Order: sequence, then structure tokens, then C-alpha cells
Amino acid sequence: MKKALIILSLVLNVFQFESQISEGFEFRMKSGFLVAHRGVLSHLPVQTALASELSYFKRLKDEKSWAKKLNYPTVGVTFFYGSVGNNEILGRYTALYGFADIPLFLKHQFELNWRFGTGLGYTNRIYDPIFNPKNMAISTHLNAMIVMGLKSVYRFNRSSLSLGIDMTHFSNCAFNIPNYGINMPYVSMSYARSLRQDSISSVRKQIMQYKRLYFGAHGVYSLQEINPHGSRKYPVFAISAFGRYYFQQKAGMELGMDIISKQSIFDFEPQVDKSQSSILQLGIYSGYILPLNHFHFFFGMGAYVRDRYRPNGLLYHRIGFRYQLSNGFYGNMTLKSHWAKADYMEAGIGYLFNYNRR
Repeated sequence: MKKALIILSLVLNVFQFESQISEGFEFRMKSGFLVAHRGVLSHLPVQTALASELSYFKRLKDEKSWAKKLNYPTVGVTFFYGSVGNNEILGRYTALYGFADIPLFLKHQFELNWRFGTGLGYTNRIYDPIFNPKNMAISTHLNAMIVMGLKSVYRFNRSSLSLGIDMTHFSNCAFNIPNYGINMPYVSMSYARSLRQDSISSVRKQIMQYKRLYFGAHGVYSLQEINPHGSRKYPVFAISAFGRYYFQQKAGMELGMDIISKQSIFDFEPQVDKSQSSILQLGIYSGYILPLNHFHFFFGMGAYVRDRYRPNGLLYHRIGFRYQLSNGFYGNMTLKSHWAKADYMEAGIGYLFNYNRR
């Protein structure tokens, strides 16, 4: 619980709540289904997944704030409770996550938002080789949660109705296995009530707050577990170098190279002799950046150009966030995966060599 509070404090505090003038509560009902993204999970989807969410939100509306350049996004915290498609094997999930709704289209009382959220979830049913051997999706009670989706909103006076779609993901980032993860597409509807009247702003031209081009690097450390269940944790070390270009205030592109040393490769096909140099993986990647003040969301995809033993295939993916400090350093927390299967959580520190925020 302490870790959950720390993460939520980080997510929410970066948005400078002292500058906001609109806040309220939202209740949302969700219906979806479990995606069996691996054959080993095909027995799990047996029920419709039903969930509910209660959110506290604040709309960023300070004329002098960075939020003006992003069309006044809404940020907040959500309590999630629901099923994920199989109550007997997968149990029910309780979660707490912070989110940001970024306006894509605004007109009169209607708006279309893109949502990204992250936090922690808890389930009462996990893998057990004796009592619950069919749960190949999750093996820890506490898991990371990621939410991405679209939300259409119609506002009237201090109330609003919305329809939305999202993808909700639970995973322990391969810290324990089995960990194929849970992926849930949901459709939803909600009612929200603001504590005070809020006006709708029109989409305005973006003004650059950053230089356009940066160069930087970061280091990563992580732990992962591989089969069999209960084996030791293997360290992961990685270094990335990149160039980053901002097209506008709310959109950037990053191109880079990864050097990865995953010690678990020594136990992949153990009959083959290996060395520290031979297990090195080299990859090139590209990614999209969404900057919200100091808090930057990141989505990327890469390909290995050197991977001698190929334990996970050619392509890899990233999703997560960075927290940019004013001295050029930043913290990195991203989930590296191979399609829908988590590889490990990347925790690290980076530096922009030519950082100069306007």
C-alpha cells in the first residue's frame, strides 16, 4: 500500500494542483472481455468482465499554466473494482491509478479525450502449482496497472455524460512467473458532477515550451524470473542512447539504440556455451512522447539487430513514463515487453546533454 501511495503522489503532484479551478467526481460502469493473447490462456475467458470506477478529477484551467498549451487536460485518481473474465481462476481486481485525459477535439459542450493512466492493482487469486495451477496469467497479488483509451464527453451545466473505450492491463512485469498478463478491452459509460461550473475551451494552436532537438542517454536496472516458477531472480542491465525531436508541445519522437545484458539468457538453452559478450542484445527503437509538464508518457517499439540466441523473437515494445528534472536529469520507469508478454520493468536514470527548457 505504501508503494501505491508513493506512485500516485508522483503522478498527481506533477500537475501543479494549486493552479486548478474545476474539480468533481465521476462514476463509471465498464463491460469487457479477457483477451487470450497466448494459446496457454485460451481456457481462461469464460465470463463477461464487469467493473466499476469512482474517480476524483481536476481540470487544469490556469491561463498562465503549461496546461493551456495542451488545451487544459483533466487529471485525477481512480478507484477500480471488478472482474476480468474468470472469477474462479483469476479472481477479482481492486486498483488505484492516476490518469490524465488529453483533449483531442472540443466543440461547444462536446469533447473527445485520450486517456492514459497507471497505478497498482490487487487480486485475490494468483497462480499456485497445487491450488490454482490454471492461472497462467498472474502469479503475484500486487501488480502494475496500465489504462489507455478514448473518452467522449457531453457536458451540461455542472454535469456530464460520457462513453468510452479502453484497454486495461495488469502485470507484475515478469518479476514472478507465470506472468502472461491480463489484457481487458472495456466499453464504458459514466456520469460526472463538477463541484463548480466549468467552461469549455476551444482547441488552440500549440506553442513550443521545449527546444526541438535533444540528445541523451539513460541506464536501466531490473530483475526478472523465468521458468520454472520459483526460480531465482536474474538481473538485467541496459544502456540507451537517443535523439529526441519535438514536433509540437504535445508530440515528440525519439530514435535510439539499446545495449542490453539479460543474465537469464544463460539459462535459455543451457546446453549451449555462452559468455557475457555473446548474450549482449543490441536493438534500435523509435517512440512517441507526450509531455505533460515534467511528466512524459512514452510509447515505443524496437527491433534487435544483434540477438544471438533469440529467446523472445525480433521485436520489442515499451510503454511507461519519464519524470524530467530542471537540471537535465530524468527518472525512467517503463515496461519492456514482446507484444502482450512482459519482459521486465525498466527502472533507471537518464540525462539530456543539451537540456535547456524555455
